[in-house]
Amino acid sequence: MRIGSLHLSGRTLLAPMAGVTDPAMRRIALRFGASAAVGEMVGASALARGDLEARQRLDSAGLDAHVVQIAARDSAAIAETARRAEAAGAKLIDINMGCPCKRVTGGLAGSALMRDPPLAAALVSAAVGAVSVPVSVKMRLGWDDASRNAPEVARLVESEGAAMVTVHGRTRAQFYEGRADWRAIAEVKRSLRIPVVANGDCASPEDAALMLERSGADAVMIGRAALGRPWLVGEVAHFLATGRRRPEPGRAARLEAALEHLDGLLTLMGEAAGLRHARKHLAAYADHAPDDGAGERQTLRRALVGATNAEEAKRLLARLFALDAPCETAPAC
Repeated sequence: MRIGSLHLSGRTLLAPMAGVTDPAMRRIALRFGASAAVGEMVGASALARGDLEARQRLDSAGLDAHVVQIAARDSAAIAETARRAEAAGAKLIDINMGCPCKRVTGGLAGSALMRDPPLAAALVSAAVGAVSVPVSVKMRLGWDDASRNAPEVARLVESEGAAMVTVHGRTRAQFYEGRADWRAIAEVKRSLRIPVVANGDCASPEDAALMLERSGADAVMIGRAALGRPWLVGEVAHFLATGRRRPEPGRAARLEAALEHLDGLLTLMGEAAGLRHARKHLAAYADHAPDDGAGERQTLRRALVGATNAEEAKRLLARLFALDAPCETAPAC
């Protein structure tokens, strides 16, 4: 799939998720075959005041396909943030018009922009004019069911130079409740010449195929379902390219991914903060680990979430992923 000047090898992207899609997770997803992996949202205001986390989110961290998502409501701020993202190595800049959380919409950014289409278009124009890399937009179907205006907003941002639009198949009022409406994305696809990506409730290769059939979209974006199994995005990409399921990673490969993810967070944030940030990931890796049927997986999951140092967490991960191994080869039998 081509997004402006950027060529992707496949049609499956990892979604931007605040507090989730850190550089380590993106690196793992890309290694397993994800077509692209979008970083955590960078708030223009946070970056302007020198916030460390915002600066870290700009960093390419050695990723070849570095995609930065930014959020703002001011044209000058979004242009400056886009310029800084490009200088940090971004190959694609995505503008957030879909985040439903009150902290973002309260600042009249994220999905609040669905209520102000002219401003949404002006922000895209400012970003496109500030950088040489492609600019995309991620939006929702609308603010609520009474104002499903995604086709209108999508046409406006395309006219201002957006190279791709991703649509989450819910309104802002739904947050993450109910089911994503994949058929509603089809109206956006019919309205545009640029690529359209469908997002929301894609949890398997078969989901992705059905999502493309119902939406007519060019690609899919996977979010929460990849937590604890970043290889899922590559599995979906393989299925869409070949029509065949790829075997899921074995125990050793999953353990390697979990350890790499933990080490990446420790390196980025230091042991104390890195371990705290890793808890949600460690719990999710545990949820997708082998189960001995005797409840040990849940015991180890609880211990992982409460681990007080990195070495303890690594020992627990080794035990967790040894549950389906013969006792004589298990690290901690």
